[in-house]
Amino acid sequence: MSLSLIAKSIKPSPTLALNEKFAILKAKGNPVIHLGGGEPKSKVPMDAILATSAHLNTGEIRYAPADGIPALKQAIIRYTEEFYNRKVEPENVIASGGAKQAIMVALQAILNPQEELIFPVPYWVSYPDMARLCGAIPVPAPAEDGTFYPRLKDIEDRISSYTKAMIINSPNNPSGAMYSEEFIAAVVELCEKKDIYLIMDDIYHRLIFDGRKPINAYKYANNLDENSKLIIINGVSKQYAMTGFRIGWAVANKKLIEAMTNIQAHQTSGPSVLLQKAAVGALNGLQSSVESLRTTLENNRNVMMDMLNSFDGVKITKPDGTFYCFADFSHYEKNSNKLSNFLIEKVQVLTVPGAEFGMEGYLRISYCGSIKDITEGIERIKWALDLNSPNELYIGDRKLVRDWA
Repeated sequence: MSLSLIAKSIKPSPTLALNEKFAILKAKGNPVIHLGGGEPKSKVPMDAILATSAHLNTGEIRYAPADGIPALKQAIIRYTEEFYNRKVEPENVIASGGAKQAIMVALQAILNPQEELIFPVPYWVSYPDMARLCGAIPVPAPAEDGTFYPRLKDIEDRISSYTKAMIINSPNNPSGAMYSEEFIAAVVELCEKKDIYLIMDDIYHRLIFDGRKPINAYKYANNLDENSKLIIINGVSKQYAMTGFRIGWAVANKKLIEAMTNIQAHQTSGPSVLLQKAAVGALNGLQSSVESLRTTLENNRNVMMDMLNSFDGVKITKPDGTFYCFADFSHYEKNSNKLSNFLIEKVQVLTVPGAEFGMEGYLRISYCGSIKDITEGIERIKWALDLNSPNELYIGDRKLVRDWA
């Protein structure tokens, strides 16, 4: 079969493949625990459900404008003013099928083949392939000191004449690291100086811990006119636990939003009007569900940190936000894909290999599930890896015997 060069360069999404694997194992009745998930288990806000139901009852479920319905744009404008202290107009906003599509159409609107997209390491698994879908070149920028917190120099050293855009995801998937205000300020200044597009992927915006406050990139921008190259990405998937609704957005200069709208119009048209109504309900409704989820996640993080700290060979950095821990398991196995498969095979626990995020030897472990899943899942992992653990482990009525060294 003859495929395009782009098609040949794109790999399957490892996180979506993992979700599929979990569903298959679960359907077979296996006692599998998913610690690789990327969606909160809390209920969707009632205001979102009521808004969806009210519109569904009208029987008028029609096409939506390619850039989003006016009611959702107004809700995004209000959200941007409240949390970013930035007043924008409807022409500065596009609603998409999730934050992922908002990023994708932004990249398609600004990247030419062979131009470069820079992002810190570790990075969300889709960034490299999103660049490749545009015929562009992904440029990961690891921190020289091996931490999750890059210095400006780590980014600046990778800028070339081909660099067109940069993505900053803070708090970060997979590490949970929230970059400092000084770093964000310096990145904004650097991108303006170099005339580079800066995409702030803020999808985990308010899911931050230990009294931290969201960092607003607009605060440090000198250029906020219609030539600004700052793009803010957000959505309802994470902080409102509405992953299945697939509504995200971008806020940017009007010419870029117009170009993104034209691209999206030919790709998918506007997102479902029914799901946009749900997002309006969530954004305009009671916000207590966000704080409730944030508090639950912070508690879950603390439980997971205590358990992982009991391992002799695991190195961890306490997450500042999100619902992920990115732990260094290289003491046990340097090949993260091999280790992840081993844990699925031996103790039915799903994790995501660190190699997919640009750092070998690590596993991304999620704490967005139940405390029971967290504690039992980590206990199974420890039993599989720590040879000082008892030789036998019971999973329900099933007895496992360690037959490996």
